[in-house]
Amino acid sequence: MKKNFNSAQERDGKSNATVSQVAEEALRRYDLLNVVERRGIRLTAQRRALIETIQEATSHLDAASLLKLARRRDPNIDRATVYRTIDLLKRMGMIDELDLMHIEGEKHYYEVKTQKDHLHLACFGCGEIREFTSPSFERLKQEIGMKNQFEIQAMRLEVGGLCRQCAAQKRKKVLQ
Repeated sequence: MKKNFNSAQERDGKSNATVSQVAEEALRRYDLLNVVERRGIRLTAQRRALIETIQEATSHLDAASLLKLARRRDPNIDRATVYRTIDLLKRMGMIDELDLMHIEGEKHYYEVKTQKDHLHLACFGCGEIREFTSPSFERLKQEIGMKNQFEIQAMRLEVGGLCRQCAAQKRKKVLQ
């Protein structure tokens, strides 16, 4: 599953360095190995390989993909270790579990948490997943919390549709 990082700057075509810096900071991922080590959690060679694989992923990974990629680092990793490590990282609040609009069935995907919440845009045509952040999203979270007297600790939003290329292909087919 392809993953792109996006921001309000890219959408609007603006070259405002402040917007770019804010978006980049918001999508910065936590350093999993550092956090796990600081919390005193035992790091076996297999667990380290799995955590490094998740950390370095350029796409959202399901458990099977994580296992396949991690086995390149350590061929002895088994499925149970993958699920135990995923569970540990979820309980620590370091990774998110996503369904990404169920584009590929009922799979669940995992990604390292970012400094701030962000949106996922899922293309129904090609399966591309874009990550998007915007000050408007942060203001919406604040408004929801204030109006409902609710302390938001996590917010997930997935939007399904067609990316620019797939929308153009669809329009082209309609015109033919």
